[in-house]
Amino acid sequence: MAQLLVRQIEDKVVRKLKELAGRHGVSMEEEHRRILREALLGSAVKRPSFKEALLAMPDAGNDEDFERGPQRERPVEL
Repeated sequence: MAQLLVRQIEDKVVRKLKELAGRHGVSMEEEHRRILREALLGSAVKRPSFKEALLAMPDAGNDEDFERGPQRERPVEL
């Protein structure tokens, strides 16, 4: 896969890229790739970031509902 180096980017563009990346839960590099991909190839079905997927999950009950019961100990060889 090719690499692309972009020089002399205005500070406010970098700040905006950083802000968008943080909002989407991805690195600045990934946000840059997404912007280029959408601008050049058109908008495809956007796959949510891991953070976005977690935030989209419905509230499924109390934490106690998901607690594990007692576990059996078993020998482990290291």
